[in-house]
Amino acid sequence: MTAESHCPLCGARDNRFFCKDRLRAYLRCPDCALVFVPPEYFLSRAAERAEYDLHENSLDDPGYRGFLSRLAQPLLQRLPDAARGLDFGCGPAPALALMLREAGCEVALYDSFYLPDAQVLQPAYDFVCATEVVEHLHHPGAQLELLWSLLGAGGWLGIMTKLVRDVDAFSRWHYKNDPTHVCFFSIETWQWWARQMDAQLEIRGADVILLQKP
Repeated sequence: MTAESHCPLCGARDNRFFCKDRLRAYLRCPDCALVFVPPEYFLSRAAERAEYDLHENSLDDPGYRGFLSRLAQPLLQRLPDAARGLDFGCGPAPALALMLREAGCEVALYDSFYLPDAQVLQPAYDFVCATEVVEHLHHPGAQLELLWSLLGAGGWLGIMTKLVRDVDAFSRWHYKNDPTHVCFFSIETWQWWARQMDAQLEIRGADVILLQKP
């Protein structure tokens, strides 16, 4: 089965049926391997905001800080002193930015719902972070290219998102059941994207992706 929906990451047309549950269908791009939800399943912006308002992440929650440290620690090991960066999709409680500031970094904040300050979307940062963000993007191709453009030479893009393994695991995966999650990356997807950007790629564990700009 094929679908006419363009892949939102690479633009390919010949996308294949991947999986279906009681709420949504999922397609897979044969070129970049992105698994994605067709646009007819997207929530309205108001409904999407309502889902995010249910989140209860706290700046001083040690469990949440421990979760974010899986990205923060390896990223900090690769950054110069007093690095300047952007926390993209920071949400209403930007705990990662706080942790990076505690380590001596200067961190700007952007979130399209909670802190929509487009003035911070200017180059050139030493790093850009997007933790549990890319799976929500309706236009990941354009939005990831924007983040890449904000980095100076040698800068790092740090991503946290769960990775697709195979269709059997995906069909039983709780991560796909969040109605705001509309695109799902695999190791193959990030390898494809790194080739397009001539980036150095590091994948750490199940959900941490680091990409360095040439």
